[in-house]
Amino acid sequence: MFVFIIRRLLQMIPVLLGVTFVVFLIMQMVPGDAALLVAGEGASDEQVEAIREELGLNRPLIIQYIDYVGNVIQGDLGTSIRTDRPVLDEIMVRLPITIELAFWSIVITIALGVFAGVIAATKQNSFSDVGLMIVSLIGVSLPNFWLGLMLIIYFSVELGWFPVAGWGSFAHIILPALTLGTGGAAIVARMTRSSMLEVIRQDYIRTAKAKGVRQRLIIYKHALKNALIPVITVVGLQFGALLGGTVLTESVFAINGVGRLIIDAIRMRDLPLVQGSILFVSVIFVIVNMVVDISYRMLNKRVDLN
Repeated sequence: MFVFIIRRLLQMIPVLLGVTFVVFLIMQMVPGDAALLVAGEGASDEQVEAIREELGLNRPLIIQYIDYVGNVIQGDLGTSIRTDRPVLDEIMVRLPITIELAFWSIVITIALGVFAGVIAATKQNSFSDVGLMIVSLIGVSLPNFWLGLMLIIYFSVELGWFPVAGWGSFAHIILPALTLGTGGAAIVARMTRSSMLEVIRQDYIRTAKAKGVRQRLIIYKHALKNALIPVITVVGLQFGALLGGTVLTESVFAINGVGRLIIDAIRMRDLPLVQGSILFVSVIFVIVNMVVDISYRMLNKRVDLN
């Protein structure tokens, strides 16, 4: 187990370097001049050039990138061009909101997805199975931002059950969590169904049925436990994607999380903030996937992580 963790941590290095390099190149292609945005529209050419030199934007791109990576290795993600505050501080202010939103979204994903997948598998080819799979296909196809707007119009504007936007109470969490969780639930439902169908055809399930073991016990104690390994993979990927995929949802619901922070930073060409935010989310994504791999061993002792 220890060797596996060390190996995965070492594998993170080239992945994160690749992330920083790609984001750096993309940000260079974004139209606009960060120095001009900082200086303001009425600034003279001399003032803009002075700011560009102060920010190091007049240096060769490769030198800028090497300096950035060197600072990251020392734990310094840079300073935001827009707010003149450390990037890490900006992220840590918003991160708890995004993590809370992602947590409740993944709870909805697991609860709805696993339940629907089990029902569909145990009633294969029935009306319930076909109906749930059609609903899940629709759920996968719906864009998050559109679903969020529809939920706001109906539940907030028409019925007045939930706040339209903002963050602060549990009522603020429900609609954005549903927006993010339903798409993931659809994917988990289809994976659960497929995995459950494979498991319930195994000999040990037939033996349990022949011995007269109750159907509910067979499904939830024996079959579901062994069917969860591929499902956990999907859930882990979904949780990692939620941390970075809250960008549009946070914008729709006016939530000041990391996703909205990234949008604002891109708009202002705040390169250090964009790179730092995406790098931070990437680290969490890789760690979540490592935890998922370790959980395989907890569910099935026969899984060899080495």
